[in-house]
Amino acid sequence: MTQPLLLVGAGGLAREVLAAARALPSEFKTIGMLDDNPAQHGSDVDGVPVLGPSDLVHEHTDALVLVCVASPGKPAGRANVVRRLDLPAERYATLVHPAASVAPGVELGEGTVLLAGTVITAPQRVGAHVLAMPHVLFTHDDSVADFVTCAGRATLAGAVTVAESAYLGAGSLVRQGIRIGARAVLGMGAVVLSDVPDDQTWVGVPAKPLNKS
Repeated sequence: MTQPLLLVGAGGLAREVLAAARALPSEFKTIGMLDDNPAQHGSDVDGVPVLGPSDLVHEHTDALVLVCVASPGKPAGRANVVRRLDLPAERYATLVHPAASVAPGVELGEGTVLLAGTVITAPQRVGAHVLAMPHVLFTHDDSVADFVTCAGRATLAGAVTVAESAYLGAGSLVRQGIRIGARAVLGMGAVVLSDVPDDQTWVGVPAKPLNKS
């Protein structure tokens, strides 16, 4: 049965998630986007109306929801929105693009989105409200917590732990057995060979802490 879907956010990520939802027409029909920027209200994004602020999720009780918010500048942004909306878990969709490859036995939390080309090679638990952009790779024994964002082509070797709300930049590579801390940010193309503490930004090859002074 096709279910109505609301996207929270009306930016570029929402457009990508909308395209993925349209690749699953028997599962989802996107009825609108919600955005807290009043300038967006009443506009049209790729044929879908921006209906108003995010709090309207509480009025559309028959619709499933996906929060389409991600920024390396605010790695906890999606978590903050989800907690503010305070919806029950069953209100959230889980969206897997038909061009993703997910091993049998993988468990995906509510609100998680896997875009085209994502590969999960072996059974594992992926947290709630995780975002995997195109061609992300999770391999055996990885542990990906809630609200993690993996930009395009981010790759985890085996037994990698990624803590809540971490942001892995496009093309980043993480060696086996490494831990990426909560709200940590990996820069584009970073090659991570040692554990990254909570709340730090690491960049480069090999990756090192970014000096913000």
